[in-house]
Amino acid sequence: MSVVGINRGKQFENQVEAGLRRVPDTSVTRLIDPQAGFAGVYNVCDFIAYHYPHQFFLECKSCYGNTLSIHTNNPKNRYGAISNGQWDGLSEAALTVGTVSGVLAWFIDHDETLFIPIQVLQEMRDAGCKSVNIKTVDRSRCCIIPGIKRRVLFDYDFSGFLGG
Repeated sequence: MSVVGINRGKQFENQVEAGLRRVPDTSVTRLIDPQAGFAGVYNVCDFIAYHYPHQFFLECKSCYGNTLSIHTNNPKNRYGAISNGQWDGLSEAALTVGTVSGVLAWFIDHDETLFIPIQVLQEMRDAGCKSVNIKTVDRSRCCIIPGIKRRVLFDYDFSGFLGG
């Protein structure tokens, strides 16, 4: 069991970036998190990657326990762990043919990382779900990202996910 309270988000992003960059013929752009606090300033996701013939918009989320929040009653953030700008931007990107858009969710306590397409997350929200539960998520609609666990973090293999 992991120690709750340690924010592993940036470490997770670093591991994702390293894994994406290991796939030959893949372009990876890491978008910087705007920290200035200006209203309306945000990035759609953490990474934009291209591996022929697809472009990927990937938002990374790490979570302890069984669930990743996808809905709250807070009007400032109506999508839980995923900001309004991220949700809307990922949804818009997914409308383009050849674009894959969604969330890479690392369920720390379960040693498992899933890619969940934004369309699947939207369908879950529309059905009244408030979170993604690692124990009940429809894995046929997600992609399990394989990796080799070191101590806490993983060395990910994105070759199958990217189609390389």
